[in-house]
Parts: sequence; C-alpha cells; structure tokens
Amino acid sequence: MGKPKVVLGVSGGIAAYKACELLRRLTESGHDVRVVPTDSALHFVGAATWSALSGNPVSTEVWDGVHEVPHVRIGQEADLVVVAPATADMLAKAAHGLADDLLTNTLLTARCPVVFAPAMHTEMWEHPATQENVATLRRRGALVIDPAVGRLTGVDTGKGRLPDPAEIFEVCRRVLARGTAGPDLAGRHVVVSAGGTREPLDPVRFLGNRSSGKQGYALARTAAARGARVTLIEANTGLPDPAGVDVVRVGTAVQLREAVLKAAPDADVVVMAAAVADFRPETYATGKIKKKDGQDPEPIVLVRNPDILAEIAADRPRPEQLVVGFAAETDDVLANGRAKLARKGCDLLVVNEVGERKTFGSEENEAVVLGADGSETAVPYGPKEALADTVWDLVAHRLG
Repeated sequence: MGKPKVVLGVSGGIAAYKACELLRRLTESGHDVRVVPTDSALHFVGAATWSALSGNPVSTEVWDGVHEVPHVRIGQEADLVVVAPATADMLAKAAHGLADDLLTNTLLTARCPVVFAPAMHTEMWEHPATQENVATLRRRGALVIDPAVGRLTGVDTGKGRLPDPAEIFEVCRRVLARGTAGPDLAGRHVVVSAGGTREPLDPVRFLGNRSSGKQGYALARTAAARGARVTLIEANTGLPDPAGVDVVRVGTAVQLREAVLKAAPDADVVVMAAAVADFRPETYATGKIKKKDGQDPEPIVLVRNPDILAEIAADRPRPEQLVVGFAAETDDVLANGRAKLARKGCDLLVVNEVGERKTFGSEENEAVVLGADGSETAVPYGPKEALADTVWDLVAHRLG
C-alpha cells in the first residue's frame, strides 16, 4: 500500500509561511504531499521552497503539464485535501464552485475529505458573507476549522489567527484515519471538560490531583475532526489549544461548574472528563501558612464541592441532551462504575482504573464505557484518541 496522498493548498495570506511546518509534519509522518499554492501565496513563500520541502513539483496553473491533466488528476487521486491558510477569498471561491486556478479546480474534483484552516482578520471572518460561505462548505461535508484567537498582522488581535500547524496536523491525521466516514458530528455543539481542578489552601499551596487533561483534549480534538463545534473547559493542563476549539480556562471546581453551566444550555453533548476535586478547604489563608517550631499544624477542614456531573444530568436544558461522565477507580472498577452511573444519572460513563502509573499523564488508556441502557463497551489499551473515537461513536449513534 502506497503513502497516503495529501494535497496541501496554500492561499495568499501572511500565514502562508506557517504551512511550511504543516508540510514538514505531513511528509515526515509518511504522507506523499503535493503543494498547490495560489499565485498570491507565492508572494509569501516561493515555489522552490514548497518543491524542496515536499519533493514534488509545484504549480499554480492548469496549463502546466497539460498531458497529465493536473486540474483533474490531483484532486481525483488525493486521500485528503487541506487548505491552510484558507483566506476569505478562497472560502468564497470554494463555496461558489469557482475554478480559475489549479487549487480551485482541485477542490472541485476532489472526492476525498477536505479540510479548510481559515486565517484572516477578525472583521473578515465575522462578516456575514464569510459566515455564509463557511456554512455552505460545512453543509456540503467539508471540515472548516474555526480560526484561533491571538495576534494578527500589525497590532491587531482577535479571532482569525491560523491555528498552530501542529494542531492542524492532528486534525488531518484524524480525518485521514476515518477515511470517507465524514464529519458525523457536523452541526453539533459539544462541551468537554479536561484536566484537574486545584483548590487553594494559601497563595502557594493547593489540593489537586494527577490528571493531565490528555484524555479530555483527545476528546476535544477528535470531536473537532468529526465536525463538531467544541467548547473545551480546561483546568490546569498547560496543553496547547486544539485547532478549531474554543478553550475556556478555569482553576477550581466552583469555576469549572460556572463555566460548564454557561456553555451547556445549547450543547448537544456534555462530556465531563475533568478530574474534579470532591472537597475544598473551608477557609483560604491569605498569607502563606508558616511552619512553627514545636507545633503541629492546624487541621485543614474540608467542605464538599458541587457535584457537577449529577447536576448537569439532572437539570438538562433539553431532554435530548446527552451527558457523558468519567469514573476514575482504584478497586472494584466495574462495580463502582455501575453504581456511579446510576447515582449520577448520565447516559454514558467511561470507567477506568487509575493510579500513580496508570492513565494519569499517559498517552494511552484502557476503559469500559457503560451505558444507561445496560450496554457495556470495552476499549482495549491503546492511544487515548482511540477511546475518544469510541465515545463519539456511541454518542453519534445515540444522537441519531
């Protein structure tokens, strides 16, 4: 079996230079990449650079190599087409089926998954024309990643920044792995919590847990690659923002609850993957708690934190909303998981065994997904994104 064939379209925005990093990641991971820039893209990065990095010829014109019919063959033979950056002009041309250069011809002939990674100024992204073009492309089955928020050209800051190339690569890798399955979560809004809450004792100390947030991030990345609008509420992870995902940062369990309740009303699915502290200190010391010679420390009185999962499951804004919980257990894993599923009232509960060297901080996971309908789906030890895909498969089936 040959290398997967990827077409990297590059349109004429200042972020074109970042596509070099995406190209490097694609080629180094074993993909055969053909770069198809627009004429305007070559004002930012020259054809020689694209050719040298990809090992393939580069052209913008349908008239080059006419005997090979490139305006048809490139798209027909591709396993994936990704356009990064995708300017407002490119999104408009793609939405309206224009074909005035090699890249737009390629988009019309491609029957493989197509990913657009937009980059433009905030006003251009938010303009009704651009939003209608994006909606048209998504309705036709293309995956359009929302741009990131950050520094743009000049002194401007806002939504419109090209997502990190490493994160665009992760989207491409997941889309390729799914083949022609398509964005089955398109049009859905999912809320995912990730990481571990920290309950402050004083300005320098806190009660926390070992959660890295990697499983929650895998859920967010995988949902975005399957077309969902994703709100990721992260607690103390330090991980890079996934491409196309709105990230809300919190610290404590109370803050996490507030963020989830704010994001949940229009969500189709809420996935509580974060490790939320069950208790917090009753009082917070405004100054560092000092060690006093010859004296034992004052006992720390704990109070119960809100049960966010149970609250969300019991008070759903719409009866069809799905709620997915996680149960980290150290013993009697399945028995405790079934009891927790009944107690929390969620639709699915992902149960796994945890410990100092199990699950937390690891790139792999092993779990059983219990359903309120009595189902039981075992997920063997493997990458956390495999567990994430299984969860979304079960969710997509229940969403119909």
